[in-house]
Amino acid sequence: MRFGKWMLVSIILIIGLAVGAAFILKPEYAYNPSKEDTLDGMDIEKITSYRTEAKYDYFGETIKRNQLDLIDKAKLLPENGAVSIDQELLNTGRKAFYEETFNNEDFFTDVMGLMDGPLTLTNLAKAIVKLKGEGTSNLRVELAEDFKVGDKVYKKGEKVDTGIDVPKGAYTALGMPIKFENGKAKVGVSCAACHATVDRDTHNIIEGAPNVDLDGGLLMALASNSAAFFTHGEKENVKQYLATLDEKGKDDWKKSLPDSEKFEKAVDETIEKWPAGSFDTTIDWINNPTQIPDSFTLGDHPYGWSGFSTVGPFNGLNVFSNNVHAQNTDSLSQMHVSNELFGLGKQTYLGIILQNAASAKYKFDREGDKTPEEFFKSVDPNPGVPGINELIKSPVAPKLSAIAPDGYMISSPGYNAWEQVNGMSVLQNTFSPPSPPIEVTSEEMALGEDVFNRAGCISCHAGDFYTNNRVIPVEEIGTEPSRAKALKRTELIFGEPSLYSTDTPVPLPKKPTVVRVPRNQIDEKQLELSFAHGETKGGYKVKGLLGLYWTAPYLHDGGVAVGKDNQLGLVNTVNKSVPPDPFNSLRALVDQDLRKRVIEANQASDALKSSHVTGEGHEFWVDKQTGFSREEQKALINYLLKLK
Repeated sequence: MRFGKWMLVSIILIIGLAVGAAFILKPEYAYNPSKEDTLDGMDIEKITSYRTEAKYDYFGETIKRNQLDLIDKAKLLPENGAVSIDQELLNTGRKAFYEETFNNEDFFTDVMGLMDGPLTLTNLAKAIVKLKGEGTSNLRVELAEDFKVGDKVYKKGEKVDTGIDVPKGAYTALGMPIKFENGKAKVGVSCAACHATVDRDTHNIIEGAPNVDLDGGLLMALASNSAAFFTHGEKENVKQYLATLDEKGKDDWKKSLPDSEKFEKAVDETIEKWPAGSFDTTIDWINNPTQIPDSFTLGDHPYGWSGFSTVGPFNGLNVFSNNVHAQNTDSLSQMHVSNELFGLGKQTYLGIILQNAASAKYKFDREGDKTPEEFFKSVDPNPGVPGINELIKSPVAPKLSAIAPDGYMISSPGYNAWEQVNGMSVLQNTFSPPSPPIEVTSEEMALGEDVFNRAGCISCHAGDFYTNNRVIPVEEIGTEPSRAKALKRTELIFGEPSLYSTDTPVPLPKKPTVVRVPRNQIDEKQLELSFAHGETKGGYKVKGLLGLYWTAPYLHDGGVAVGKDNQLGLVNTVNKSVPPDPFNSLRALVDQDLRKRVIEANQASDALKSSHVTGEGHEFWVDKQTGFSREEQKALINYLLKLK
């Protein structure tokens, strides 16, 4: 009894000290794997060469060590936009990829209330502890309360599939750093949450593979204020709750703010329908999530499914990484362009996001004596720029550009401008997919390559990385069109693409050195197509083919999915927590009859219809109807799965 009493006292003292330390020290924790915790990628000569030989990046041009004597040295100066590639920058990128939230824990925890609804941090921690260090590719978490969304009812105590990954030996989720502030635990999101995953068999990390079962839509629907993400949903679902939608700049926010409870339910109903493994990254106010892409990025430019990340350092890869945190993890960062993009005045836009914020600090009182903007300025942790993430103005802000499609650039104080983003680009260019656990004979590989060439696949998927690095007009590729035009309205306020010299410190000095993106680096027609500007309807990039085994389902909407036992479509695979089988899903990509059945299965789901997920398009067939045998089709698929 005496031992038990003192043990209890000791535990209370430890907890008290921990809470006290959390108030004073503001500790943070994020999982960053060691080499032995990751699966080795294929020994690809081009990746190895990049790791050891790349010395500079100059707007997408990789300059290697053995080329330095042939290059105009002035070109490599920081004030001309050159990025010096070294081990220190790679280390910075690795830390940022796994650990850096750029302060988005304020948005996800304090504004959105990610852990303030039926999903709680306590139950998340309990689920991780129950793993006993074994890890999982799909953390199942018990709900703390009942939750109704549309016709679905989730009951208290029910375990839901989150798709959150926990690596073997870890006691925290991959890509979800925890920060303690004022005695409160806050969760944020790093790049690794979506662009790395835990292998289902070994529970080791596959760097660069997409987290194909992360259910971001459900996680945010369970939040107490998912309305904070309303522009990623469907306008038609919420406009009935807005008294005015004025394209002319009128901002009568007192009349325009919706009933927070009804508005919240409408947003929940929309985003809960996203298939696991997908995320709506565009702010076009149309419910059209895309499949989370891989980060096997070397040679696979342009980036983003529409190819909008196409200019600047590392062939546009910086733009893609920047977009995640400058736009998708902080809706407040778009408040300066809310009228142009959504027909909502700034006051109304801010009021919608903040009127039901989870934290009292950010919760706007619509009956108070301050406007939404006045209130936000009084609590803004990053004055001078929109939003609460660690952002700096782009050189053309508040205009948008191909470098910063929302006008702002992520950069933490104490680093140089875009230093962390440069590092993440270097890191991602070193990721390579592990060798698939399938056996393919050399004879079958040779036959598969022959079919690949005879079927014409090589006309687009050519070169070392199996892509011609082009954006194809949506009319030509034939896939679901809504995402291709998602950035069209940015044309209204588009400026000249430019950035800062790579030695510019953050916070920015009064007169930072501005670097214009060289015009000869920009294919104007391709840029126009990728943003759906001008008369174009937009397009989709030609995807590189490395790592296909790890990235099923296929196409930008992820609609081409078939299970191991031939379950058809997302409705019978992902939506039922059945992993899409890479071989069968690829067969559906090239076989007309099977694809037709997959599309029919998808069309039977109202949730997929409302999310613009079909599995249509890219009609390039290798089947009996086009003169290929089943043996040739099988050889092609295995060849594609083993590409390196």
